[in-house]
Amino acid sequence: MAEPRLKGRVAVITGASRGIGAALARRFAAEGAQLVLISRTTGGLEDIDDQVKARGGQAVLVPLDLKDGAAIDRLGPALGQRFDRVDVFIGNAAVLGSLRPLAHYTPELWREAFDVNVEANWRLMRTLEPLLRRSEAGRVILVTSRITQSFRPYWGLYAATKAALEGMARCYANELKQTRITVNLVDPPATATRMRAEAFPGEDPASIAQPDTITETFVRLAEASSTTTGERFSADPA
Repeated sequence: MAEPRLKGRVAVITGASRGIGAALARRFAAEGAQLVLISRTTGGLEDIDDQVKARGGQAVLVPLDLKDGAAIDRLGPALGQRFDRVDVFIGNAAVLGSLRPLAHYTPELWREAFDVNVEANWRLMRTLEPLLRRSEAGRVILVTSRITQSFRPYWGLYAATKAALEGMARCYANELKQTRITVNLVDPPATATRMRAEAFPGEDPASIAQPDTITETFVRLAEASSTTTGERFSADPA
């Protein structure tokens, strides 16, 4: 039997209670990672914890509202009391922010989307960086969207947040080039998630990729042997 590809690596995953985040938790558990799973809802985390255990994995569950910046800032020091390092951070959680003409957004909706999709990832990278630097091979993987290249009408807010995320990630990758930390972006295909159903309510979820089929790119980038940094990858279904 092949050695698990992520054996012993400590991986922090946001948006872990459902969709792509839950699929990553299942796959990373099967590959031997020690998991730190972040989601807003305790119930959802408990459900995915059962699935992780069924695959022989272990997880630390962190109920956390990503709009709570102060709570995010406390995460790194708290994890540092339990782990001597973090090897992988996957910034998966995001909000759609509703679809409407740009002029019809309220400042509150605009701010909320940027808080979760951009600022939370910045705060997470900042609070986790000391632990990532302790890793022999730190990996930051941020989930983006092809909306940054397709420019659909009424998707302006979501596109703006993901474009900001991409710019931030590429700058961060260049800042860390002389370290053992890599930073990359992953663009999933159309995937059967709650956010996708919200955006396309009439779509048959069976006609698009299922979350568990798109995890391979994430595993490859999370491996200690991966050295690519500052790039954008498609997560094609296996």
